[in-house]
Amino acid sequence: MSTLVFYSEFDSFEAWSALLAPHLPGVRICRAETVQHPDEVHYALAWKPPYGFFAPYRNLKLLVNLGAGVDSLVGRDDLPAIPIVRLSDPDMSRMMAGYVLFAVLRYARDIPAFERAQREQRWHYLHPRSPSGIRVGVLGLGELGAYTAQELARQGFDVRGWSRTPKAIAGIQCCNGLVSLNDFLSQSDILVVMLPLTPQTAGLLSAERLSRLPAGAAFINVSRGAIVDQAALTEALRAGQIAQATLDVFDREPLPPDDPLWRMDNVLITPHLASVAIPASAAQQVADNIQRAARGEPVNGQVFPERGY
Repeated sequence: MSTLVFYSEFDSFEAWSALLAPHLPGVRICRAETVQHPDEVHYALAWKPPYGFFAPYRNLKLLVNLGAGVDSLVGRDDLPAIPIVRLSDPDMSRMMAGYVLFAVLRYARDIPAFERAQREQRWHYLHPRSPSGIRVGVLGLGELGAYTAQELARQGFDVRGWSRTPKAIAGIQCCNGLVSLNDFLSQSDILVVMLPLTPQTAGLLSAERLSRLPAGAAFINVSRGAIVDQAALTEALRAGQIAQATLDVFDREPLPPDDPLWRMDNVLITPHLASVAIPASAAQQVADNIQRAARGEPVNGQVFPERGY
């Protein structure tokens, strides 16, 4: 009998096993600490497994990464030479787009100004702006980024997208390559960071590049903290060069209690939850890939950690 080993400090084993079991009648599903016969482990469903996690499982056929981002697997020398797939279901895309839309609308409708006025018991009218006059730059046009850019465009925003390689998305002004990045940043009233973390994107948003944003721009990061020079971002927020930020990711997580970002009233902090895997919508996809691997067929959504995506 085949075994599926589960590892995550954040996801519910009970929820995943209950939903997967009906689709995988010939597969035993268990936590890593309860595996009795490592040679029978053919599949792994994991999020940020510790170093050496895979060593006991000599017959592993497939690793399913419990999320869209695979940066936690980049640079590891303990990964088995097997297909690795990431979760990619519509609910994750909708969840991400919903979070970004909330953050963009919050700035587009000047909600932080009204929140301050309420705390001061002050009636403060600001006339609503037309979305078409607000330039939203989506930095990263992968599956989640493209979906989000299209949702923002449906809301009437002037949406531009940047990617490392050429992309074409209906209704979105797309540019690509480092040579166009500074111009792209300079035309982003609201910047949404949605790039994967790779050796090429780590530290991409340096102090110099952040300075290219229009004065008073808003900044939203839902990708990975290490893409941004966090100290430079903090200083830009302190100086007002970047007026507001919504940050779901940081260079260290959890964000340390003494980090100055916690105390800045122009920053909204959330604990890395913009888009998470929902077992109810993703279980079928996981089961389908396990069944494909069992039959020796190509899997869907394969990723390559050496590339970072």
